[in-house]
Amino acid sequence: MLYFIYDILLFLAVPLILPYYLFRWIRRGRLRRGIGERLGFLAGEKRAQLQGADTFWVHAVSVGETVAVRPLLKALKARYPEKKIVLSTVTETGRSIAENIAEVDVCIYFPFDFGFAVRRMLHAIRPSLIVVVETEIWPNFLRSAHRSGIPTVLANGRISDKSFGGYLRFAWVFRPVLENFDALCMQTEEDARRIIAIGALPARVHVAKNLKYDIPVCMVPEEQRASLRATYLIPEGMPVVTAGSTHQGEDEAVLAAFRSLVSDGRQLLLILVPRHPERAEEVAKLAEQMGLGCVRRSCLAGKNDPFRSGEVLLVDTVGELMGIYAISDLVFVGGSLVPVGGHNLLEPASLAVPVIFGPHMNNFREIASRFLKCEGGIQLQDASQFSTVLRQLLDSPEEQRRLGNNGAAILTENCGSTKRHMDIISTILSRQGDVCHAASH
Repeated sequence: MLYFIYDILLFLAVPLILPYYLFRWIRRGRLRRGIGERLGFLAGEKRAQLQGADTFWVHAVSVGETVAVRPLLKALKARYPEKKIVLSTVTETGRSIAENIAEVDVCIYFPFDFGFAVRRMLHAIRPSLIVVVETEIWPNFLRSAHRSGIPTVLANGRISDKSFGGYLRFAWVFRPVLENFDALCMQTEEDARRIIAIGALPARVHVAKNLKYDIPVCMVPEEQRASLRATYLIPEGMPVVTAGSTHQGEDEAVLAAFRSLVSDGRQLLLILVPRHPERAEEVAKLAEQMGLGCVRRSCLAGKNDPFRSGEVLLVDTVGELMGIYAISDLVFVGGSLVPVGGHNLLEPASLAVPVIFGPHMNNFREIASRFLKCEGGIQLQDASQFSTVLRQLLDSPEEQRRLGNNGAAILTENCGSTKRHMDIISTILSRQGDVCHAASH
């Protein structure tokens, strides 16, 4: 009855969600590929790639989850090199990142959670393991996988402060859905407690830490840094402040703080990276209204002269953020000055670059708390502190180094989540192999 009601609600939602997706796909010229995979159809060339292969299906909804699961993808490919890995995403930006991961054999859009669509895609891929990253709980998909005997693991699971209350109110709905997971690998003890309260079976819940900590710490050599700066036409010696993954409402604060520092006579370049590249036009207009020269990354090839102090490099592409962090002196991580929940502090920290973030970090509460405790970054209480904090850090290279080194140490001291996940996955696959062996006899 539960799934029957869910299916009815899904079909009632179609007139609301389908026009939105059609508009996006037509605008980006991706209608055929987008709608086909969303309805469970796998293109012929992708079917051919998977023909006769033993396959793992990993699902990561967007950019953050796709980046987070990279260490696990590397480990899966290293331990099971004969397996093909299919990586599905929901968003186009997530898909762009996925297509550049060497360990991934086939990228697809995740199908809508209609029974016919997920069954068709499961039949086309025939995975021997499904890994769902963070909290992607799709009832029909999970039930179909379970009925097909496919072991399913929740990786890097978390339950945010904001969503926990809603999940708890509907625990009677989620309990039978969560029973379809063979293992739930949660980031923290608190996340484990919450998923059990919602209805997960305690024996299947594991605290496996956060995969995001397994980014390798990398001190970029000076020669490589100089080469990257030259790629972006940044003059030698000019300090670079990067604002990464910004959302609407944050760009104004970033640009205002930057303009204030430039007005002091400082030599400074701002690299502004909106979370959603389609916002580039809106952000460019903001910069121009503030009297700041702005060049888009996609137009950089047409720029003849190096950047001058007070100019803004507006990144309207995807897949370059880590390279940009590598040439930055300071990084502000967006989604945190507005109530979005924050983004990943560990990416710039892995390069020993000091990080600044705002008060809204509920999606990364444990990471933000650790950064504050270990003095690996600075948290703003509101946008009014932005220019003051930037001035203080730019005037103190020693403090920049201390914060950067402390941030890198956080990753070194808290890695190991990939191994915990792999131990759990290996146990499940071994158990599955034993069952199949027994059945064959």
